[in-house]
Amino acid sequence: MRCFLSISAVLLITINACLAQPLPRGWAKTSVNTVVFRKNSLVTYNGVQYAAWYDSTGRVILAKREVNSEEWSYRRTDLTGNVADAHNSISIIVDGDGYLHVAWNHHNSPLQYRRSVSPGSMVLTSNLSMTGSEEGDVTYPEFFRMPSGDLIFMYRSGASGGGNLVLNRYTTKTQTWERIHTILIDGEEQRNAYWQACVDAQGTIHLSWVWRESPDVARNHDLCYARSRDGGVTWERSDGTTYSLPITAASAEYAFRIPQGSELINQTSMYADDLGRPYIATYWADDNNTPQYQLVYHDGKAWKRQQVGERTQSFTLSGAGTKRIPISRPQVVAERKGRKVSVMLIFRDAERDSRVSVALTNNLLRRAGWYIYDVTDFSVGAWEPSYDTELWKSQRRLHLFVQRSGQGDGEQVEELQAQEVFVLEVGD
Repeated sequence: MRCFLSISAVLLITINACLAQPLPRGWAKTSVNTVVFRKNSLVTYNGVQYAAWYDSTGRVILAKREVNSEEWSYRRTDLTGNVADAHNSISIIVDGDGYLHVAWNHHNSPLQYRRSVSPGSMVLTSNLSMTGSEEGDVTYPEFFRMPSGDLIFMYRSGASGGGNLVLNRYTTKTQTWERIHTILIDGEEQRNAYWQACVDAQGTIHLSWVWRESPDVARNHDLCYARSRDGGVTWERSDGTTYSLPITAASAEYAFRIPQGSELINQTSMYADDLGRPYIATYWADDNNTPQYQLVYHDGKAWKRQQVGERTQSFTLSGAGTKRIPISRPQVVAERKGRKVSVMLIFRDAERDSRVSVALTNNLLRRAGWYIYDVTDFSVGAWEPSYDTELWKSQRRLHLFVQRSGQGDGEQVEELQAQEVFVLEVGD
C-alpha cells in the first residue's frame, strides 16, 4: 500500500508510506528497534536498500529491496539480542565493495560483529574481531561510510559517566580494520561523551556531543564539536585550530553552553551541508522549564541557535537507563542552495499524539520560521527517528525506518505486541 500527502506547496514535500509485503514484525516492548542512535537501520548501496530489526523473539532480521521497489526479500539470521534493553540496537552499513557489515546487542558488553560472506549477500560470517583490543566493553556502535568506500566504526568503551570514544577504520582493499584512536574523546574517568557523527560530501567527519558525569540523565550538560578532514586521524575545531588528542572537557570546543539540570537529552543528532557547515539538533529547557527542540548550527562565522517550534508540556529527566520520554530525540537534515538553507527536523511528540512529525524551515539563515506537520495519522508510541543516511546523501531522498514501539521507564518493558515494520518515504 502506498499513500501520498502533500504537506507544503512552498517546500514541495510529499509523504509516501512504503509498506512492504508481510515481513516479520518487530519487537515492540522496548524501543530497541527505533532508538535515534542507530547507524544505520536502513542503508542503500548501488540502488539496493538494506534494513535490519529484531523480530518478536529477539532474532535479527535482515532485509533488502531495490530502492524503488516495494518487494523485499529477507533472512531470519541466527543472531539474537537482549531486546529488553533498548541500548542493544542493530547497526548496519555496506562498504564500497558491497559487503554488508552488522554490529548488534551492545551495552557494556563484548563486541558482536559480522560481515556478509559475499557482496550483496545477507548470509553472514561467524563472529569477527576488529582490532582485538578494547572490545570487551562496547556500547553505541555506529558505522559510517567514507567517499572511498572505506568504513569508520565508533563506539564507547567503558560505562556511562566514565567511558571513552574509540575509532576504527576499515580498508576495503585489504578487508581489515585498524585502530585510529583508542581514546578520541577522553572522559578522564570522570565523565563520558554522548556523541553523534556524520560524514559530509567531502569526507569530513563531524562529531558533536554532550558530557555526563554519572548514569543520571539529569547530569547531561553542554554541547561540543570537532571535525576531521583526514579520515579521523587528526581533529580540529570549527575555526580550523588543531586539537591535541585526546579531546577532554578542558580542550573541547563548546558550540553552546548548557548547564546540568536543563533537561538536556544525551545523544545529539548531526548533519553537515555541502559547504561542510554543521547542524546539531537536540532538546533542552531554558528558563521556562519546558523542553524545546533546538537547532545549533555554524553559519561560517559563529555558532547560532534557533528554537524549533513552541512546546507547552513540561517534563523532567532524571534517573538511569532508557527513559520513557514524551518526546523523541530528533534527526536533522539540511539542503543548501546558494545562500538559502532549508532544514528539516524529524521527531515524535506526545503533544502531537506521538505521530511521526517534521519541522521545516525554507530559509534558516533569514529566520523564516518553522512549519510543523504530522506525517502519520497514527501513534508510533516511543519511536525515535533513524533514516537512510546514504540515500539522502546521494539522492536527497529521505527514507525513515518506522515501527510503533513501547518503552518502560528505566529499562523496563511495555506490554506491546510485535508491530509492523515499514519505510516512510519523505520526498518530492
